[in-house]
Amino acid sequence: MAGAAYSYSIRETLAHIQGNPDRAHHVLGALAGRVSAVDAAIGAYVGFDEKRAQENLSAAPGGTPWFGLPISVKDNICTHGWETTCSSNILQGYIPPYDATVIAKLKAHGAYIFAKCDMDEFAFGSSCETSCYNNRPFVQKKVKHGPAANPWDQTTVPGGSSGGSAACVAADEAICALGSDTGGSIRQPAALCGVVGLKPTYGRVSRYGLIAFGSSLDQIGPITKTVE
Repeated sequence: MAGAAYSYSIRETLAHIQGNPDRAHHVLGALAGRVSAVDAAIGAYVGFDEKRAQENLSAAPGGTPWFGLPISVKDNICTHGWETTCSSNILQGYIPPYDATVIAKLKAHGAYIFAKCDMDEFAFGSSCETSCYNNRPFVQKKVKHGPAANPWDQTTVPGGSSGGSAACVAADEAICALGSDTGGSIRQPAALCGVVGLKPTYGRVSRYGLIAFGSSLDQIGPITKTVE
């Protein structure tokens, strides 16, 4: 059903797909319907293009452990051919010529990029209220103005700076998302949105392709529906 919540975990989604491209496209369609139904109110995404997502899925290598898993990505992580702006006017139109290491590894395991998530500008904030997208409608959000909202109470913030990453998972617009954490930017929005967020031990995950905030503290990490 278009717009219905897609509340499945990573494990449940992969068990459903089982390497079947038709099922993987069904999952993508269900998520796209959910985005169409609720993201104008939530504002979790700054970049969603269903056609591009379909192309990304079609390019995913078969026979891989995470085939068909859609990943939503914070807008400070470089994605080849997909605008990466850090939610700042300064980087509007910047199209990375390469993938961040985390993106390359996920693609090699069969996952694909579903959408780009809103954030505090250059990751400097804890509420998602400093995004440059707050004062103008997005391409896919024709009625959205203002900061990303907490799906549980749209009068409140989702936290930050990975607010869009936490909000899209909590709103069932994503199965999982990537965020970045310097001083709480995964953990705090995950807590505010009632989802799971992890800042890995510094150095455990490559920072190559992450637009830096504080290089001695930055880490890329997951936001998911469950610990498993």
